Amino acid sequence: MLVIGLMSGTSYDGIDAAAAELRLAGDTLHLKPLGMVSEPYDPGLRELLAGALPPAAVPLADVCRLDTRIGQAFATAAARADAELCGGAAELIASHGQTVYHWVDGDRVHGTLQLGQPAWIAEATGLPVVADFRPRDVAAGGQGAPLVSLVDLLWLRGRPGTPVALNIGGIANLTAPDGTAFDTGPGCALLDAAAREFSAGRLAYDADGALAARGRVHGPLLERLLADPYYARPAPKTTGKELFHPGYPRAGASDLLSDVSAEDILATLTELTARTIADAVRSVSATEVIASGGGTRNPTLMRALGAALPGIPVRVSDELGLPSAAKEAYAFAVLGFLTLHGLAGTDPASTGARHPSILGSLTPGREGLRLPARPEQAPVRLELE
Repeated sequence: MLVIGLMSGTSYDGIDAAAAELRLAGDTLHLKPLGMVSEPYDPGLRELLAGALPPAAVPLADVCRLDTRIGQAFATAAARADAELCGGAAELIASHGQTVYHWVDGDRVHGTLQLGQPAWIAEATGLPVVADFRPRDVAAGGQGAPLVSLVDLLWLRGRPGTPVALNIGGIANLTAPDGTAFDTGPGCALLDAAAREFSAGRLAYDADGALAARGRVHGPLLERLLADPYYARPAPKTTGKELFHPGYPRAGASDLLSDVSAEDILATLTELTARTIADAVRSVSATEVIASGGGTRNPTLMRALGAALPGIPVRVSDELGLPSAAKEAYAFAVLGFLTLHGLAGTDPASTGARHPSILGSLTPGREGLRLPARPEQAPVRLELE
């Protein structure tokens, strides 16, 4: 089956559309990556989205506009991926949507909201769409994240030692072989926000970590930020820009920032991300880190992470055949495939849910909805072709 996975992460810079050929044989799910295309959000939509994220108060009219315009943007990306990567032969779209709010209170998630109306995708492509993946796990008592953990478990099963899969997006998360999975804290979210602030909006991010590389870590500021109670909470746990929003450093350490340069603040935030990831990696006794996500393209961050994890190799998922930039989009293609076949897309050990759940909601395509027969056996491993 040819499936297109659509993903826009907490960095909200645009949409990744990855096409995969998926085949289930016995207990093994085979994935052949077919490539990825990316569609940036247009500046107006990005500005509207940025203004709607926590801690902003947003009128429902803007929520409606965002749901529609994000859905239309996802539809454009899906149609392009079908034409360019699948030759118009795609059979299913799996759309994560754009997370705008993750309702966390203490150690419990009460709700989560991803926008990007799937009807626009179905209308533009004529294909069935699986969307709204996270709420079912939340309804079952889970965190609703990290949902890529099931794919990580299938993919890394049988690899020697204790390998962990790490994704460094706006928020960083990891998955360990025993199913332990959680958000470690900020990935690139605070770095991107600082780069935008210090450049008066000219920079969307610190390209190659160049600004951070020119700075020095400010010890008192780092220690203040490391004291956030989130890091001490046990897994499973999730977070987002509700906590790590652009004003987060000033909210917690304004008294320390008056004489700190922009470069030093970025160096300190880079070290914060590396240190909190490294602490999380050590907490699960990892022997190897396999990283993906936008943060892997920041050499300053990756050097800091390597220095924080002496003796533990840090590899990028490309080395194992899974493109790091597209990994989450491929993961949601897998989750959509599982949903269409009536198979659970969660591991309760990862999300804290009471039971595994079949995820998402299905929007029929132009020819209605024809569900394939449910396989006799769910996959226990994922092999890349």
